[in-house]
Amino acid sequence: MKMNVPNTLTIIRVLLIPFFVAFMLCNITAYDNYIALAIFIVASLTDTLDGYLARKKEPLYLAVIHRLDQPVEGILVFAKNKKSAAGLNKQMQDGKMDKYYLAVTSKIPEKKSGRLEDWMIKDAKKNTSRIAKESEAGKKKAVLEYQVLKEKDEMALVEIHLFTGRHHQIRVQTANAGFPLYGDTKYNPEFVGTKEWVQIALCAYKLNFAHPITKKQMKFELPTPEHFPVA
Repeated sequence: MKMNVPNTLTIIRVLLIPFFVAFMLCNITAYDNYIALAIFIVASLTDTLDGYLARKKEPLYLAVIHRLDQPVEGILVFAKNKKSAAGLNKQMQDGKMDKYYLAVTSKIPEKKSGRLEDWMIKDAKKNTSRIAKESEAGKKKAVLEYQVLKEKDEMALVEIHLFTGRHHQIRVQTANAGFPLYGDTKYNPEFVGTKEWVQIALCAYKLNFAHPITKKQMKFELPTPEHFPVA
């Protein structure tokens, strides 16, 4: 078992006890009292030190900054302390964390690039979301931009810049726009009811944000997944 510093210092103090007693009670050398005093001073100092280290050490902390839908793959960000978590969450809320996805659509979009703005509502019981009317209660704004990168047969590889983080947002908005995602068993009629498991072609592949402490610009990017039917 790996020992931390406070525990190691405590064990050292325990091991010093018999030496301290021996030099106090037995006439071993002409300097027994001085040696015993030195041992006592060392033990006192280590006691102060390991108490300080134990109090200073923060408990383990890990916070998820953003989520991915269960069948979606890609980059996730975690914070190792509360200060970093607060800074990253603020960037998320202020729209300063750039999130990009790669997706394969079952149909080629009529426009090679565009912006989708819709109102959406989540159905928690069914674990689905849908496009809503502006007048509906509980609706939330959903915004994304897309660009076709490559076409193959009737499919397209699309880059998506996500501006809001609604439940199943990309899947619902692309399906509503007429180009649902390949492998989407909830919103793509071609795959709804499929008995065999199919990996949805959606990957959070690029993420840009400022480091919450140093403010350095951080950029992360993944290659196109090998299982994508268009790559």
